[in-house]
Amino acid sequence: MGSVHYVEKIRKFNRYYANVLGKIDQEIYNQPFTLTEARVITEIHYRNGCTATEVRENLGIDRGYMSRIIQRFEDENIIMKKHSTEDKRQYSLFLTAYGIEIYEDLVQIANRGVHKMIQHLSKNELSKLVTSMETIESIFTGKPSSQSEVLIRPFQPGDVGYVACLHGKLYDTTYHFGRMFEYYVMKGLTEFMINTDGGELWVAEIDNEVVGSIAITKSTDTVAQLRWFIIDENYQGKGIGKKLIETALNFCKEQQYQHVFLWTVNILKTARYLYQKYNFRLTEEKPNDEWTGSKLIEERWDLDLSNLN
Repeated sequence: MGSVHYVEKIRKFNRYYANVLGKIDQEIYNQPFTLTEARVITEIHYRNGCTATEVRENLGIDRGYMSRIIQRFEDENIIMKKHSTEDKRQYSLFLTAYGIEIYEDLVQIANRGVHKMIQHLSKNELSKLVTSMETIESIFTGKPSSQSEVLIRPFQPGDVGYVACLHGKLYDTTYHFGRMFEYYVMKGLTEFMINTDGGELWVAEIDNEVVGSIAITKSTDTVAQLRWFIIDENYQGKGIGKKLIETALNFCKEQQYQHVFLWTVNILKTARYLYQKYNFRLTEEKPNDEWTGSKLIEERWDLDLSNLN
């Protein structure tokens, strides 16, 4: 996908979201404060003791306009100015008690406006919306987004479909696996559903959304197989893989399995790193040309569970 395509997608989103924000701002920010003035009040509240220059540069406000806003706020006793301790030519800005009342009123009005906008959304849609917003903020600020709680739980009715969907989408989009791989995954999951004896399937859930999975199936009375280990790419790097593997290995110990093995492919670098971290050892390789149309190397990794003690 060329860079021009990405630019067009971003501009399209920007046009749409600007219209959304415009409608919200029109309802929320009326007299006596404009949107820019409300943003200045909010900025001074959150950056207590900041200078007018800092507010202006952070919000991208014209110097002359900023000067008029500050003068109005001072005349109306919304803010007070004190000489900056770092630069006597600058003033630190603070909200007065009256200014704090105005800020709190703006927050209540804004909250009502946003609530009106999102009241028709389901809990799952809200979770996706907020996660997407946090992702945008994280990418542009270089700061990690807030961490939602990760729940690792045994599968429930309906979860297996999500597990198959995760595999189908991830391996098609990222690795260009074909239909035979998705058939292989669904066939295995179907067989597991018929007989779960000695095994378990867990899903990783964030804000009621299934974002990963792992399973243990019984191979023999003493040997287990680790299967269907996957994490949605949007949630990788959050430690979910570590939690899933530890859940699976602890289950193996509880079931008194002596050995566990898994099959993977050589291109899954992150998963292979985790397997090595938990003392799995590469024991077998074989070619596979069924899934991508090009040659892959399937790998078997084994772990003697006594190494966990």
